[in-house]
Amino acid sequence: MKKLTLLTICLLVLSSCEKPKTTENTTKKEKQVGSDKDDHGCIASAGQTWSELEQDCIQVFNKGFRLNPIEVKKDEAVISAFVLSSDDQSKLELFLPDNTEHHTIILNKADKDTYQNGRYKYDSDKSILYVDGVEKYKGNVE
Repeated sequence: MKKLTLLTICLLVLSSCEKPKTTENTTKKEKQVGSDKDDHGCIASAGQTWSELEQDCIQVFNKGFRLNPIEVKKDEAVISAFVLSSDDQSKLELFLPDNTEHHTIILNKADKDTYQNGRYKYDSDKSILYVDGVEKYKGNVE
């Protein structure tokens, strides 16, 4: 009798774990990994961003030069900016973490060590990015 009761309980438990059945009215589609391509075909989940200088999808953390914020609040994540140089060193592409418009900023060479565009100025010798004349990011250069 105990064996029959135990067998009945086991069958009830196993049948209650059955996967719920879906109906024809189910319209929810699961998003596949890597299906988050932007207008240029870059896959954000793979860390890809469109580069105007390269005219290709790149991973800025692999191709660009990292600039860390000068002011970091305690217990706050450090989110870096990146710069990428053109092959002939006449332009820099700036990738900012707080760029909500999702496009990069091209800086033109102003003199030997300086690149500028409007409110942005990058000193390649000191590895400092100025925004509106204020030091905002600095690279690890000695």
